[in-house]
Amino acid sequence: IHADTHLHVFFGSCQLNALSLSLGRYLVMGNLLKVLTCTDLDEEPNFFLDFENAQPTEAEQEIWEQVDVVLKEARTVLDELRAYKGATQAIREAIQNPSDEGLQEQAWTAVLPLVGKLKTFYQFSQRLEAALHSLLRALTNETYSDPTQHLEREQALAKQFAEILHFTLCFDELKMTNPAIQNDFSYYRRTLSRMRMNNVPAEGESEVNNELANRISLFYADATPMLKTMSDGTTKFVSENKNLPIENTTDVLSTMASVCKVMLETPEYRSRFSREDTVSFCLRVMVGVIILYDYVHPVGAFARSSKIDMKGCIKVLRDQPPNSVEGLLNALRYTTKHLHDDSTAKTIKTMLQ
Repeated sequence: IHADTHLHVFFGSCQLNALSLSLGRYLVMGNLLKVLTCTDLDEEPNFFLDFENAQPTEAEQEIWEQVDVVLKEARTVLDELRAYKGATQAIREAIQNPSDEGLQEQAWTAVLPLVGKLKTFYQFSQRLEAALHSLLRALTNETYSDPTQHLEREQALAKQFAEILHFTLCFDELKMTNPAIQNDFSYYRRTLSRMRMNNVPAEGESEVNNELANRISLFYADATPMLKTMSDGTTKFVSENKNLPIENTTDVLSTMASVCKVMLETPEYRSRFSREDTVSFCLRVMVGVIILYDYVHPVGAFARSSKIDMKGCIKVLRDQPPNSVEGLLNALRYTTKHLHDDSTAKTIKTMLQ
């Protein structure tokens, strides 16, 4: 079943409220998963993960400022994508009346600026991937002994990491619900090819050359292009940093997933949320890091050896109002890599049916 059919997710603009949490005396890695998935409040993580108000320390400042520029641009990208209407009508009329040069010209004129926007969105995905790499470098280096300390002491960078995931899921939702995006670009390429065959000079050809057009076309052909870019980017980060143990990366992802899960399933923590959409934000971040973990970890997120409590995470999703999380459940069903492996427990597959 095609992913586009199933991946309809609601995204609002949401921020995490201050959530008083710290892993305190439980920093021994062997105990981390047990601590993060236990149900006794006295033993749960207790560090303050402030996704709403975290400000960069002096050590974080340089990277934070670099990533902040990209995140500000991300808001503009989403605004432009929301406003993207496409040239469907002009294209339809041009196709239905192939001998009407006036309609051909109108369609071409309508499509050109839209292709410019689609090119901009694609190029932004490359800058977002570079920002992701900067954050991963900071959150996985040897400054601190484990991912919990990184997330606790580099909260401004952890917040930016969460915002990248939020943008990624939001972008893909808007793309999936706007078929004009792929139709517009396909029409542009077909028309450009026809013009070349007829030796007609094509305005706009210099803006998107053939090689770039191929890459843009592949980008939008994916059901969730931004998530694929971030997943591939995380995998690339691991492969390019061979001196860095892969666990440094996967443990940051699993720890963030676990912290989000604990905050969501614990009434005492959820009662501290001052905004309704904070829950939605937490859910998206949790699902986003699960998907990244599933791509980067050799056996994925669903295996018994995974450091993510997948049953617990799915239960948290199932405990939400159904209409609010179906898209996130579908993201786990259709955009992960290892769900259907033999190593995935039948109970997990059943929970996601």
